[in-house]
Amino acid sequence: MATTSATKEGQVDKTGFKPKAIVRKLLSSLPERSRTVLEARFGLGASPDRVTLESIGKRYGITRERVRQIENHALAALKKSPNFTEANGAFAELERIVDSLGGIVCEDDLLNFITKDKAMQNNIYFLLVLGDPFKYRKEDNEVNRCWYVDPQLAGKVETALKDLYEGLSDEDLIPEGEMIDRFLKELQGINDKHRNDEVVKRWLRVSKKIGKNPLGEWGQASSSNVKTKGVRDYAYLAVKKHGSPLHFKEVASLIEKMFGRAAHVATTHNELIKDERFVLVGRGMYALKEWGYAQGVVRDVIRNVLRESGPLTKEQIVEKVLKERHVKPGTVVVNLQNQKYFKRGKDGKFVLVK
Repeated sequence: MATTSATKEGQVDKTGFKPKAIVRKLLSSLPERSRTVLEARFGLGASPDRVTLESIGKRYGITRERVRQIENHALAALKKSPNFTEANGAFAELERIVDSLGGIVCEDDLLNFITKDKAMQNNIYFLLVLGDPFKYRKEDNEVNRCWYVDPQLAGKVETALKDLYEGLSDEDLIPEGEMIDRFLKELQGINDKHRNDEVVKRWLRVSKKIGKNPLGEWGQASSSNVKTKGVRDYAYLAVKKHGSPLHFKEVASLIEKMFGRAAHVATTHNELIKDERFVLVGRGMYALKEWGYAQGVVRDVIRNVLRESGPLTKEQIVEKVLKERHVKPGTVVVNLQNQKYFKRGKDGKFVLVK
């Protein structure tokens, strides 16, 4: 197990070696311009900010393509230098870390695991670029930027992520434990050392099409249930988590409590009115349509009840409507008196007016 070491800035990394010292020694074997180009490109100098090819080109009065050539030539020269061989221990330790994190890991996850210090992260990134064991997976529409050391494992993980995504609908919200189980079922023939929750969660973060919402539930990253954009999405998650209808004032309060976001009462009410995922079930009370609540006023609910159940007594209608709407029984009775829509038969049961 690698020991942690303190950086100059007081941050702690988990490499067990000194990345800055190793990088500094590697760069010392290069001519001055090659060295300064790499320092600028990777943020290895006094400033941790990485400099563009164009900016470096202007500094030296050369084209950006020429800067790229200098960079590539310098990296190739480093791999042939004696100092590169001396860095093998550092490469081996980084390889162990990548493997311990799952064999394939998002670049941000990897760098943040090792250290939070930006300058130190730049040095680690440089070693990843330079080292032979490390393969880079370019970001695209499917996956985030990531690094891996086992091509076969990386391929299996990526295939499993695609299969997992294809099994999700836009409305799915899967608890994390269930999502992990689903993903593991998609993976075949992987080493048991990688079959743990933390590794699987890192693998899930490799995908750009699968995401996690603020409540820790997983689904399609593009879904509004996962990619929350505003008050109405936070309101949906809050009401769904609560599990029963809420007044819009309670929804606003819950948004602030659960997500730490300011939610003005009037704004929350307006968003609930406009969002088809919600149904007004009482005075200021909202439920989720997916719970089986039908849209419409009390009269519409009565009509739906009679269409589905046929003739019913007043008491039977009141009982069924109160399951759909948070209103007083008298409100249902008043609506039944509307002879334009409802008629009471000799048997005391109500039917729809044709």
